[in-house]
Amino acid sequence: MKNKSLKNRGLKNRVSFSNAIDKILYEKFDLLAQETRIPKSRLLDEAIELLLKKYDK
Repeated sequence: MKNKSLKNRGLKNRVSFSNAIDKILYEKFDLLAQETRIPKSRLLDEAIELLLKKYDK
């Protein structure tokens, strides 16, 4: 991997990744983050944890 610090942008305990989701789903997600004032990264962590539990991973 070329220049690891640029790849993770200084993140020590997190990994940056890119993805695409349904527009309506994103709008609801964005509104949830605004209304709850919870960062999207924290909401995504919670959602992924629940998904992993669902599949016993």
